[in-house]
Amino acid sequence: MEEQAMLARDLVLRVCAGPTEFAPQWLRARGKVTTPFVVPRDRNLIRGLVEAGRALGVDRLLVCRTRAEYSYDPVTEVPLDTDTLIDLIRGWGPTPTDFLVCVEDFSAAVLVSASELTVASGPIDFVREIVGPDIPGVRANFATRALDGNRPDLLRAAQHYNCVEPGARHARAPRSPGPDLAERLARRAERARGRSPGTVRFLRALRGTWGWAMLGLLLLAPLAVPALAAAPPALFLTYLLLFQLALLARSRTVSFATLLRVAALGALLLWPLALASSLVSGALGWDTDDVLSQTYVAVTVEEAGKLLPLLLLVLLARRRVRRLSAVDFLLLGAASGAGFQLAERLFVGISAPLADPVTGLVSGAAPEPYSGHAVATGLIGAALGLAIVGRRYGGWLWLLPVLATSLVFLDHLDVNARAAGARLDAFSTFVHTLFGGGSLTPWLLLLALLFAVAMDYRVIATAAETTPPLPGRTPLPGLRRWAHGRSVALRVRIPADIAPTFRRIALSWVNLPVTLATTVTTIAHELATATMAAKQGPGALGDALRFLRWRRANAMGEARSRGRNWRRYPSEEELADSARALARRIGLAGTGGIVVAAAALLALGSVPGAVPEGTPGYEGTPGYAVRAVELILGWLTAADTATLVWTALAGLAVLSLLTMGNAVPHAHPRMGEFLRAPTANTGAILGMLAPGQVGYAFLGLVGLLLPARVNRLIRR
Repeated sequence: MEEQAMLARDLVLRVCAGPTEFAPQWLRARGKVTTPFVVPRDRNLIRGLVEAGRALGVDRLLVCRTRAEYSYDPVTEVPLDTDTLIDLIRGWGPTPTDFLVCVEDFSAAVLVSASELTVASGPIDFVREIVGPDIPGVRANFATRALDGNRPDLLRAAQHYNCVEPGARHARAPRSPGPDLAERLARRAERARGRSPGTVRFLRALRGTWGWAMLGLLLLAPLAVPALAAAPPALFLTYLLLFQLALLARSRTVSFATLLRVAALGALLLWPLALASSLVSGALGWDTDDVLSQTYVAVTVEEAGKLLPLLLLVLLARRRVRRLSAVDFLLLGAASGAGFQLAERLFVGISAPLADPVTGLVSGAAPEPYSGHAVATGLIGAALGLAIVGRRYGGWLWLLPVLATSLVFLDHLDVNARAAGARLDAFSTFVHTLFGGGSLTPWLLLLALLFAVAMDYRVIATAAETTPPLPGRTPLPGLRRWAHGRSVALRVRIPADIAPTFRRIALSWVNLPVTLATTVTTIAHELATATMAAKQGPGALGDALRFLRWRRANAMGEARSRGRNWRRYPSEEELADSARALARRIGLAGTGGIVVAAAALLALGSVPGAVPEGTPGYEGTPGYAVRAVELILGWLTAADTATLVWTALAGLAVLSLLTMGNAVPHAHPRMGEFLRAPTANTGAILGMLAPGQVGYAFLGLVGLLLPARVNRLIRR
């Protein structure tokens, strides 16, 4: 504060719209979490206010009365001491009055009315210390009390703070939009698991058997047709690339199985995109071997076509798109590009006998490394995600997709031009060289991924009003306390009369530690929860992984909706039940502990998009779909019937392994049942151990072997 004491009216006008109401514009700023509740004016409430101040890392609070007759009273600075604050309130007299407790930078405040109504608003760490971890439960209880009681002040507060639908005493929540196709299919699968468990078990066993049969066929195919030896390593590297990205993308809301299905769709797009390139070139009067056809036509058609899975997602799962995080767009784009890259490289690898025996490159192959379709399309998806999810930070973020598309276009254009024996014009070459000549694209993707994860967790934290909490207390409270305290201390020093641009830059720098602390501690909390669930067995681990992903999706949907109606899946009640069930299974029901173990940093095994040298089918990959299709058609024309059959079976195996048996298992037979009746439980084992599900089973077994102290990662 300034040396001259602030008057009560100045503080109230900044924060409040009346003696007992916060101002709507103040509530909307910086994504505050707001919770009204009814509580007696006793020592426990004052102690909660002091603890909330400590959670933000401040050493004093601003306190004043909010009624008009006290407008010219000075605001009192109170240290974080319960008795001092109680003495101040008692000094106002025996008659209860409305008063405001605020943080120095006005980022958090509590309105205490003369009645039992109290409203806390600010960062989640501040509000949680006052009302408890279950903020959605507190808001729901307040809404019930306001609707069922006869107190107009409570009903007005419930409507003002969006606990109930404004203007409707009988409605507890606005009507959400109807389900899309993806949700209807998911609901049918849930009902089938409950109504026809025997049929579902049979289908699971059939899926597992089919998956292992396809894997065996894919491994045996090279013995019959040596050219098919390119298929297993190509498929493995596609799995590895998407696994690396999904592992780092901690804020993702799409499952790994969905990414592999999108990769399969991207692989199937190679044929229509090659046909489209040929048709466009023919319409322009160019041959497919023409330089302009291989560069401008091919690059434009392919880069636009690889984004078609995102458009298909909008058509089939439009409600789900509203719940996507920024990193989801990156992953979906990378998956589509990885599938396209898989098909292109498979076609080249299978037709490797047509390569030049001297150079080892097929005709039209790139003479220098290319970052790959997965990296290129992933970078465009990352830029789209940052612009869509981060629109609250300004429309300037829409420049990112333009810049990313231009960079990817130049990369791809340069590769295809060199493969065709040509070069870019001087200006394009200068711009391309300025951006690293293609070598920086994988690192830009990694940088975009880190920014997307940080933005996602920052946005998710603002949706605590309707999102069930994670079990226990947030880990590393000292880190969050330091970040908030630094933010408050620096924010009050930023002049309000400087140029808006410089002020925004300064505020961004001030908020950066809070964003990073929120990201790190939330990731640590989620990993600790999953680790404790793994100790309870594979079933608990699977439920925990699904809950964490659903929780992030619903929080992102709430944050992105910005007050508009949107479709939840699962519903708020189902998600809350899942949270309580998970807390009970890991022994944290109704408790709040401090996580004392931080999560280990996960490092990339390799640079995204990088391809090991010497891998079959990966030398000389052309950046031209038409050329790859021409090569495979020429190879198939010269092949005999047996080769054609084996090739078709290998293609079926690749698509089957990408589209089936990669999701988190829903059913886990108990070890005791399997040991007593192994034959009867063989189908159940196959149902949870499809090739793509082996990793989940391995994590479940490792969890059982963890020491007992793992159960104390989140202490009571």
